Amino acid sequence: MSWLILAVAVVTEICWALSLKWAATIATWQASSVPIILSFVNMGLLALAMRGLPAGTAYAIWTGAGAIGVIIGGVLLFGDKVSGIQACFMALTVVGIVGTKVFAQA
Repeated sequence: MSWLILAVAVVTEICWALSLKWAATIATWQASSVPIILSFVNMGLLALAMRGLPAGTAYAIWTGAGAIGVIIGGVLLFGDKVSGIQACFMALTVVGIVGTKVFAQA
């Protein structure tokens, strides 16, 4: 169950980070409240996942997968550009995430 909670935390992390850019483009208090709310949900889910997972494992997967998701989301939603070398390093990050999960003790 902790892995599922961590997966949801990763999704909320991605939504949180992308909502920061979105809120900056809208510039209303309602839009600004979205990343604030998501940050509380995000941290709460990460803390809940850490109850059943080692903190380092959960945090490494959360940050790595979140970063990859934000890059992909930025490309799809905001037209951000990614170079070939950046894509190679993103692939290395994915390898690290998968390795961390596969060899996790929990």
